[in-house]
Amino acid sequence: MADNTKTLADIADIVNDITGVDQAEVTPEKSFIDDLDVDSLSMVEIVYACEERFGIEIPDDKSKDLKTVGDAIDFINAAQA
Repeated sequence: MADNTKTLADIADIVNDITGVDQAEVTPEKSFIDDLDVDSLSMVEIVYACEERFGIEIPDDKSKDLKTVGDAIDFINAAQA
């Protein structure tokens, strides 16, 4: 769970930097588009920032599957394993 907490904090920081959404609003069950009002351009920026921050690659076909913050946490943790 510690990994998830750190990953969530890093994602919240990235989302805040790119969109201005309060970090407290970024929780695993939130949808990037529906709940956090992330537009498609900002989502691309978030994906790139996550790739840099976590040292992973998120292919375009996989980035489309990252609907919620929890999806992103799961993908990042699996990619780092």
